[in-house]
Amino acid sequence: MNAHATAVQATDIEAVRSFLTGLQTRIVTALEGCDGGAFHTDAWHRPEGGGGITRVMEEGKVFERGGVLFSHVQGDKLPASASAHRQQIAGRPFQAMGVSLVIHPRNPYVPTVHLNVRFFVALATDAPGQSEPIWWFGGGMDLTPYYPFEEDARHFHQVCKAGLAGFGPDTHTRYKKWCDDYFFLKHRNEARGVGGIFFDDLSEPGFERSFALMQSVGNSFIEAYVPIVERRKNLPWGDRERDFQTYRRGRYVEFNLVFDRGTLFGLQSGGRTESILCSMPPVVRWRYDWHPEPGSPEAKLYEFLKPRDWA
Repeated sequence: MNAHATAVQATDIEAVRSFLTGLQTRIVTALEGCDGGAFHTDAWHRPEGGGGITRVMEEGKVFERGGVLFSHVQGDKLPASASAHRQQIAGRPFQAMGVSLVIHPRNPYVPTVHLNVRFFVALATDAPGQSEPIWWFGGGMDLTPYYPFEEDARHFHQVCKAGLAGFGPDTHTRYKKWCDDYFFLKHRNEARGVGGIFFDDLSEPGFERSFALMQSVGNSFIEAYVPIVERRKNLPWGDRERDFQTYRRGRYVEFNLVFDRGTLFGLQSGGRTESILCSMPPVVRWRYDWHPEPGSPEAKLYEFLKPRDWA
């Protein structure tokens, strides 16, 4: 879907902001219930305009690191990453807001998870052809296990599918494929995880319908992830599992630094570096030309990551 010019009011922008801040609070509360510890709150302001609320947990009982971030940034000119493929918005003032999270559990049997829901608007100006704002929604969530559990992958995808059920018969199919294609490490020729859903440039259905879809995705997260955490967090693990977890975390770092649009946009737009990079795992290892032992649980992961119809 391509973003297009259509009216969006200040009240619409405020409604999105209100939903996102509430979503951040609800997710943090649910994750604190899983861990038993508390997230640290760090409010920040951006000199060029806007700011955000970073909620971070480090060295928790269940979550080795988790970040649940809200940001609402404004600027007089779009960064190159946002306008490179959309010349009609180059040079415009903008507002961008969203909730983004990455959770890195301590137990290798609990998967890492990512969620992002966001809204972007390039504001109208007096320049020729810029008399109307151009806006869109985007987002999604995906699951990155270290050890394969079909029950977990199916649950995650079924909740994702249910969250999109009211938005057209082929919406989940398209957004699942988009996720599989996006969260793929081309230089490794392997998927980052088992996928989920991903969408961007959503504006064609109009503001109300597009906003409703974004809300449904965000509201599905707790149901998609928390039951998996509760099911796996007390499983016993040892050095072998930990070594493999830290090795596979390297793939997460590679994707975030090489391909992730949100990371690039945040850095180019003058976002807060500490908040942007708190998505990185705290302990990571790289090994030269390492391969798992054939037939091992670690080797089975690579077959498990190949896209399939989990739902």
